[in-house]
Amino acid sequence: MRREPIDPSGLEWSRVSPRYLRVRVLGWLIGSLVWLALACVPLVLRLTGVWDSFPPLWLACALPAAVLVGAVWRGVLLPRQVAAIGYAERDDDLLVRHGVVFQRTMVVPYGRMQYVDVAVGPLERAFGICTLKLHTASPATNAEIPGLPTDEGARLREQLSARGQARLAGL
Repeated sequence: MRREPIDPSGLEWSRVSPRYLRVRVLGWLIGSLVWLALACVPLVLRLTGVWDSFPPLWLACALPAAVLVGAVWRGVLLPRQVAAIGYAERDDDLLVRHGVVFQRTMVVPYGRMQYVDVAVGPLERAFGICTLKLHTASPATNAEIPGLPTDEGARLREQLSARGQARLAGL
């Protein structure tokens, strides 16, 4: 994982599963096709003569083109977005990072965790990955690590819960 200026020094980041990229690409592909189909409705209505007066032909053509350009741009960014996701376990806290253009590194102290949740959707289940969600008292600090292999997600959930209970007992 590439080191960024906002990263603390001396950390070894753990990466998410490469299968997470496949899940994101499938979601992107399905979403892009739906948006493209919706954007083509005015063009189809215009070309079939159902909706002659509005919109102008150039606008009816520009709308699907703009959606297509946006979808391709999102698709190009997907591998970099997945590669930017990482987490690091330290003695007193967990660090979670993500973002390509707008990067974010979040520190979640073990003693502040209220509960740790592992979620698996249908696509994630098919690819053997899960999403780990960390919940704290503050809604702004809730963090999630998507794309973990299911065994790593279960291990991390148990380890973080145990560390959270140990830190909470000291308060």
